[in-house]
Amino acid sequence: MLLQKIFTRALHSTRQLYAGSGASGGLEKSALAALRKKTGYTFANCKKALEKHNNDVGLAEKWLHEQAQTLGWSKATKVADRATAQGLIGVLIRGNRGAMVELNCETDFVARNDTFKRFVDHVACMCLHYTDLTDFDGDLWKLGFDADALKNLRTEEGRTLGDHLALLIGAIGENATIRRALCFKVNNDLRLVGYAHPAPTNVGTTEGITQVGKYGAIVAYRSTHNLLDFEFHKSICQQIVGMKPSKIGEYDKDKPAENKDDETCLIHQEYLLDADKTVGEALQEHNCEIVDYHRFECGEQTERSLEAIIRSQHQSSN
Repeated sequence: MLLQKIFTRALHSTRQLYAGSGASGGLEKSALAALRKKTGYTFANCKKALEKHNNDVGLAEKWLHEQAQTLGWSKATKVADRATAQGLIGVLIRGNRGAMVELNCETDFVARNDTFKRFVDHVACMCLHYTDLTDFDGDLWKLGFDADALKNLRTEEGRTLGDHLALLIGAIGENATIRRALCFKVNNDLRLVGYAHPAPTNVGTTEGITQVGKYGAIVAYRSTHNLLDFEFHKSICQQIVGMKPSKIGEYDKDKPAENKDDETCLIHQEYLLDADKTVGEALQEHNCEIVDYHRFECGEQTERSLEAIIRSQHQSSN
């Protein structure tokens, strides 16, 4: 269904008015209506497909998908070298599983487009699907995906995310990449919370909803409270997004920085919602312990991207 949604307008067509059986050139009205409903493609494209295949809806549908895929890959090949400096982070939490993904595009205009956002959701859901297939005995499991691994993930309909990406590129008209993903799964008494910034206001819960923004965080925590304190746990994610701590910190090993603005341990940082407290003090008040976390920033340099830059510089100097 995603293939149909993101490529509906990508095939070239001219505006035509349907004026009864004469205008349809002998096409069965029911076949044309059925094909349009099933695929979502334009009147002109469906009409052309049926004419080529003698009103066989099945063959016409197959041809439409093949054409869309071919045009999508053709466009993807042409724009592959263009830089993708914009994009979105997607964060999806569903029960004891979580996924955080980064997708990039050329312009902020496309990043704000609903088609691009739907694709971020699609990638996050696929990552969560593969997380569901994993069984483990411990408390916390994490798995990272790089761009190549993500593009090779197969969807339920048999295509890869790389195929879907090509269709997206054909639809939006500019280069796009699936850069990375990180999946969490917890057992026993651990829980997950996620956040993407900027976030919509007046949202009671984000469970099962892919949040999108320029920054994202997933936190694995343990709490003795039976009731979930969504706002407090979200505030810890906001702390991680805004203050970018390098580690959780341990009271018996990590001493507070002399200048609080230089503090990199989460527990010693000034709590954003109450400057009179540290994050550690706020956690103690809520009987909450942070076990692990991860933060994504759209376009940030990772160890892998730094290695690529160094290799490129080395090659250019030779």
